[in-house]
Amino acid sequence: MGYAEKRGDYYRARFKLADGRYDIVKDAIGGTVRFRTKREAEQAADDAEATVRANTFRNPAAGRVLFVDYSNEWFERLDLALSTMQGYRRAIEDHLLPAFGELALADITATEIALWEKREKGLGYADASLRLWRKVLHTILEDATEEGLIVRNAARRRRGRGRRTGRAANRGKEKAITTALGTLLIAERAALLSGRDDEFVALVLKGFSGMRWGELVGLETQFVRPNLVRVEWQLYELDTGEMHRCPPKDESRRSVHIPTWLHTLVTNHIADKAPQPCACHGLRYVFSGNKAANGAPTRESAKAKDVAIQAGVSVGTVSNFFNHLDRLDERTRQTVQDAVDALGYVRGSVMATPASLWRRNGFAAWLFQPAATGSYPAKAPMPARPVPLLGEPWPGIPVRGRNASGRADACWLPIAPGLTPHSLRHTYKTLMEELGTPKPLMDEQMGHADGSVQARYSHATSEMVRRLLDGLTDAWEQALAERRQLSPCSPVAALDRSMKDAEK
Repeated sequence: MGYAEKRGDYYRARFKLADGRYDIVKDAIGGTVRFRTKREAEQAADDAEATVRANTFRNPAAGRVLFVDYSNEWFERLDLALSTMQGYRRAIEDHLLPAFGELALADITATEIALWEKREKGLGYADASLRLWRKVLHTILEDATEEGLIVRNAARRRRGRGRRTGRAANRGKEKAITTALGTLLIAERAALLSGRDDEFVALVLKGFSGMRWGELVGLETQFVRPNLVRVEWQLYELDTGEMHRCPPKDESRRSVHIPTWLHTLVTNHIADKAPQPCACHGLRYVFSGNKAANGAPTRESAKAKDVAIQAGVSVGTVSNFFNHLDRLDERTRQTVQDAVDALGYVRGSVMATPASLWRRNGFAAWLFQPAATGSYPAKAPMPARPVPLLGEPWPGIPVRGRNASGRADACWLPIAPGLTPHSLRHTYKTLMEELGTPKPLMDEQMGHADGSVQARYSHATSEMVRRLLDGLTDAWEQALAERRQLSPCSPVAALDRSMKDAEK
């Protein structure tokens, strides 16, 4: 039972805690409450003991723990996937600690949080990012509440407060998608920008299988099988630059069915490239990076393959031009020389070994976005600018090196503004909807889980798979036919071969 303790000219209230120790009634900031009379102190002590018996007692002094100290301790206790841990760390270090780090937990109020959220939004951050950061803050304060450090979670939203616009998931910004032809054209442009067929094969595979980016980068040669791709792993890029090998999102391991033509495209690519074990994991990945590894000195220039395409000769002929000029006749020499001058080719300009794997941001910014929009993104001090091209052969050869824009005579029109590599996954799902694919098979292909009762009684069958693959084949053949109407040939060897095979 609580009691009053005389302390000079005032009384303080003592009460028993759950572990048998006695504590003192304190105010909101942890200071001892001084009572004028003995009776007041006894009543406060009894009230405090009642909260202990009801398991609702909260020590006000606990709320004086600084947010920076508690969040650091809280983060150390987490045991989540590395990708999730990385996202939490970014949210805490970059956005929560600058705003709340030096505040005591009890001093973080709903008003403080609302003002912080308004400031962050004013800086131009996306709504999805703001929701993520607030979710992390809510989780931290909720755990602090359960531990008895604070009375209530100030980040908990009250119903009916705030703007209502855009709260529903279907009210977000429009998602950009494209068509089968759009996927083909973007893949062709990406291959021209990289100077190799790898990007063409990869983007066509992504657009006609719905694989996630990490699953595509982490696709091993052993998992490419007749008419299917087995998704077992993904590669996730950490802030340290390490490519972390982990299970796919939500443990969505699955077999993705692909048409025969797509299987042939991928297996021909593997045969041509003969992938070797990478330095990071010792595994053979289907696709490799196209840019130089970080820290490797390079100079941007056209490639020998670009010169060969421009001149209408083989890469071997270009090599002879620089090493065995006597093997070429005068006309061929002049043709190659004109291509060298037009493209600004500098022999030996790329000396570094390419990175073994793609990096998400580099691929999206310097290959995918220019292919989809026709323009390079802004990067200080350079503004956004059209991709400079030599218009022949169609759809154009990117011009590199000094005065590239001055030597160009064409540029690309946009195919699908706002499209991202992930948008090809949306495109694939939409294509399956157009083909009338049953939901169980769509979920299997996408790696989605449907927990409804109806899903328990629906199953994908071989006949469903056959109809889907036939539909994807028809969509691809139609895209090839439309592409041939634009130009019967392509500088991208894999596409040129596919168009010629389709004509047979």
